[in-house]
Amino acid sequence: MTSISITQDFPVPARPASKTAEFHAHVPKIFSIARLWAIARKEAIQLRRDARSLGLAFVLPVIMLILFGYAITTDVEHITTAIVDRDHTPESRALTSAFSESNYFMVKATPQTDVGVEELIDLAKVRVVIVIPERFSADLKSGRAAPVELLLDGSDAKTANVARGYADAIARTYSQNATIMPRRGPAPVVAEGRVWYNETLDSASMIVPGLIAVIMSIISAMLTSLTVSREWERGTMEQLAATPVSRTEVILGKLVPYLVIGLIDVAIAVLLGIFVFDVPFRGNLLTFTLGTVVFLIGVLGLGTLLSTGLKSQLLASQAAIFATYLPALLFSGFMYTISNMPTALQWISRVVPARYYVSFTRGVFLKGNGLDVLWPAIFGLAIYAGFTIAMSVKNFKKELT
Repeated sequence: MTSISITQDFPVPARPASKTAEFHAHVPKIFSIARLWAIARKEAIQLRRDARSLGLAFVLPVIMLILFGYAITTDVEHITTAIVDRDHTPESRALTSAFSESNYFMVKATPQTDVGVEELIDLAKVRVVIVIPERFSADLKSGRAAPVELLLDGSDAKTANVARGYADAIARTYSQNATIMPRRGPAPVVAEGRVWYNETLDSASMIVPGLIAVIMSIISAMLTSLTVSREWERGTMEQLAATPVSRTEVILGKLVPYLVIGLIDVAIAVLLGIFVFDVPFRGNLLTFTLGTVVFLIGVLGLGTLLSTGLKSQLLASQAAIFATYLPALLFSGFMYTISNMPTALQWISRVVPARYYVSFTRGVFLKGNGLDVLWPAIFGLAIYAGFTIAMSVKNFKKELT
């Protein structure tokens, strides 16, 4: 007799997964270089297809640097001048030649009388009128003071002040070279100045390093202000939200292409400053690169922060201009001395990254300073960069509403 055994297979229940395993199965890693690189590559492809953004990134900074570099200057030369010579002596003609042969004064008229002098100034034909009195030569020969009248157009206060300084210098040089009378008594006390770092007081050497900070503040913030808002306007935020990338990877990935573009723009600006405007570069290139990277991360982060809060490219770009142009121009020390401002405005300038970068670039370009001197500027830029990136990550939402 055959025995038949009947068996039935029952499924063995699987061991329940632990809560830790479930968490790691559904939540991506906090940070992944591969995912960050994928976001950066995606942003670079979008940027390459956008000719307007590429033009904004590469062409506009060069145009702005060249235009502002030539247009903004503190040098005052070829001041239109009229000279009224009432003495008509060799000494008065020598003084006239001293003014006309300098690069600072351009003699446009030599009226023989005072008639018409007021009209020359009123019509802005001349900015300065030099009047040599009748007894100019006689006073020199007798050892007395020989005053020369200087009439200045005060409607342009800056030119008037500079012209007065130039005229005083030419008059002193003329007096020292005059050999009409032997010197009596001890030699007068003369203060001889010596200028460091910008020996010729060339305005380009002061303006161009600061101009790099102003231009890159504007351009960098404008470029990244379009990143996240572009995703919303084009309807691609849904695809981005479906990916397993974290918010930090999205923000940093979108910044990488613009950081590279910013470094290229700064390199072009440095070359233009050196070879076009003859600005000396006395510092260390690695030090300059370090400070530039920290500065660019900060201003790029500002643009990204605006882009995450404003879902319109137009509004984000306008906000970027408003948040960078005026603060960089007024509170960076580029055009106006911060120490001369009211205390409240000096405190406001402390939150403007261009302030620290202007100090940094001038220190590297002109003084050749190293990290031992420039670390406070880099530290301020690092705080700003960390704040803008952190706020961008916090403000960025992958959820669709």
